[in-house]
Amino acid sequence: MKNTLLLFAALAAGLFLQAQTRKVVADKIVGVVGDKIILQSDIRNAILDAQRQGQTVPENAECVIMEQALAQKALVLQAEKDSIPVSEEEIEALLDNQVRGFVNMYGSKDALEQIAGRTVYQIKEDFRISFRERKQAELMRNKIVSNIKITPTEVKAYYDQIPVDKLIFYESEVEVGEVIVYPKASRDLELYAIEELTDMKKQVEAGTKKFETLASLYTDDPGSKQTGGMYNINRTEKTWDPAFISNAFRLKEGQVSPVFKSKFGYHIIQMVSRAGDDATVRHILKIPTITDTEVNLMIDKLDSIRTRINSGSLSFGEAVAKYSDADESKFTGGMRQCGNGTYCTIDQLDKELVVKLKDLQPGQISAPIPFTDERGKKAVRLIYLKSRSEPHRENLKDDYNRVADRAIEEKKNEAVEKWFNSKIPTFYLIIDPQFNSCQQLGTWIQNITKNQ
Repeated sequence: MKNTLLLFAALAAGLFLQAQTRKVVADKIVGVVGDKIILQSDIRNAILDAQRQGQTVPENAECVIMEQALAQKALVLQAEKDSIPVSEEEIEALLDNQVRGFVNMYGSKDALEQIAGRTVYQIKEDFRISFRERKQAELMRNKIVSNIKITPTEVKAYYDQIPVDKLIFYESEVEVGEVIVYPKASRDLELYAIEELTDMKKQVEAGTKKFETLASLYTDDPGSKQTGGMYNINRTEKTWDPAFISNAFRLKEGQVSPVFKSKFGYHIIQMVSRAGDDATVRHILKIPTITDTEVNLMIDKLDSIRTRINSGSLSFGEAVAKYSDADESKFTGGMRQCGNGTYCTIDQLDKELVVKLKDLQPGQISAPIPFTDERGKKAVRLIYLKSRSEPHRENLKDDYNRVADRAIEEKKNEAVEKWFNSKIPTFYLIIDPQFNSCQQLGTWIQNITKNQ
């Protein structure tokens, strides 16, 4: 039953495969749970999509996918019975993210629609039910395990049953936090950047220069320099700067925006094409030059903050919340995130940071350090080394939280499996005989509804 705990993933990226499937006149129902059906094409497309993504597909892939599909349908039925609400806004956001992924995969909205043989609206409608069911199943599983807790005694018991040669080996890891501030350019240099962009806008509108040419030559955005300043954007996507989105969606196709300011610097935008909340734009970014004077002001500011942290009058977390200019740090307390947590290996950190860590002991905070971030902006930071571990086999002293996370996940899986064992006999079930040899479907097959 453990595979059911993975839930039936929305393997929606196989869009091209689904488009081809529509050419098939008839499909076959291979499973029914309550009033929810599972089609042969659901199983086939899931396997083909996994192969397309380079995943290792087991010999019994059909059995595994069928088990996950049955589990999802059961969870959805119970979610509907329990009236668990699903936000339409959240489903719409998930669909928008999927479509943007498709657009990036195929290069443009037009290419996507040509390959799929469907409009973007139709694509979203094709996936709406499957996305809704995935969310319902997720929420139902969360409800089942919502009261699961774990004690230190249970964590130790879980750890003690792991064979010594199966314990995870960890490389040296660090937990690192940062307070990052960005110096502000002088007003004279800001005005110079504005004048540069104003002149470029005039050249484009006069037809003497192409926007993409100017972007390739002069933009300070390394992420779009090679593509002539081009980005695919969506009005509802929260990762975009609000000023950027606001100015972009005021434009008609071909129009160039006035110069405006975002948290990254000064921009002009040209609208290339637009369809509803999706658009393709080009932009030119100019970051006003930061001089040593502005950098030194930020060094003095962070030096004062460091003194307060060391004296105990200000915690590191409070310093991040009050003074850090890095948006992402507001959600992590300033701690670097690596994988699913705060433990980072050296190769996951930038080289400048690694060099500075050599001079710090756990619990210490560095002096203010000027640096250039990944966007090419000058900044100053304080580095906080929370912990450093030596290479070691997993143990409860150093790795209790990670062991506890796995232990509670296993306990949750057992709770979900127990729930399935109690609920499966209550569902109306049909499973096609082609799955009779699937060992993992034993409990399901034993409870197939008689006298169908």
